[in-house]
Amino acid sequence: MADPMERVAEALERIAPAPLQAPNFEASTAYVWHVAPDALHPVSEVSRVDLSLLVGIERARDTLLQNTLQFARGFAANNALLWGARGMGKSSLVKAVHAAVLSEGLTLKIVELQREDLPSVGRLLNILRPSPHRFLLFCDDLSFSHDDQHYKSLKAVLDGGIEGRPENVLFYATSNRRHLMPRDMIENERSSAINPSEAVEEKVSLSDRFGLWLGFHPCSQDQYLEMINGYCAAYGLTPEPEQMRAEAIEWQATRGARSGRVAWQFFIDLAGRSGVQIQ
Repeated sequence: MADPMERVAEALERIAPAPLQAPNFEASTAYVWHVAPDALHPVSEVSRVDLSLLVGIERARDTLLQNTLQFARGFAANNALLWGARGMGKSSLVKAVHAAVLSEGLTLKIVELQREDLPSVGRLLNILRPSPHRFLLFCDDLSFSHDDQHYKSLKAVLDGGIEGRPENVLFYATSNRRHLMPRDMIENERSSAINPSEAVEEKVSLSDRFGLWLGFHPCSQDQYLEMINGYCAAYGLTPEPEQMRAEAIEWQATRGARSGRVAWQFFIDLAGRSGVQIQ
């Protein structure tokens, strides 16, 4: 029979486990942060496309790449918010830029953080802060609802409180919303508040804490077709141009929108019908 004190100690350990020890950051260039229990899981192969295949977002691409290179080289850089149209390559750009930085021979680790795990970000920063490596903390599809308090945790990354943001951590987020919360909720709070100017200032000003705002907008038909041609060239696919163009236009018409995601989905279908393996 186990000693009663041992059982008490084990119960306390389950309730309040010991702080997570930093993993071996030499094991990978990419990690995913999980909670309950806290853990940084290495990613053996990141799902991403080459930077050259991202069409129609050249200004955002060049700005984000330069900012990330500065950071990886040990210089000052800004946190970045990539906002705008769905499927236009926001998250793909972050991952592609990370790969481009690694190709320059620089060391940069990317850590993906889920929005619902933002309350744990302080614990994550405590693990990353003492490391000699530099980290790109990435949160995809970031947004907040009317009664969501997770945005307060985000300030630990953007402002850092009394300790300041760790010098070796940079934060990139993607969102469909420029101000990270629905416009109708912003207007509703303004119209019903005693002091409208202060009612939503804390939430709206959250996006102001990002030094870089990079907007993504729906692509033109020419850009959409250019994306598909780029995928075909990259994977050695040589369809008949006019037939492919007609099929691509019909494909986007059935979806009611043009975007990088729709272009990729059409290419996947085209490659499958052509018997070409996509790896």
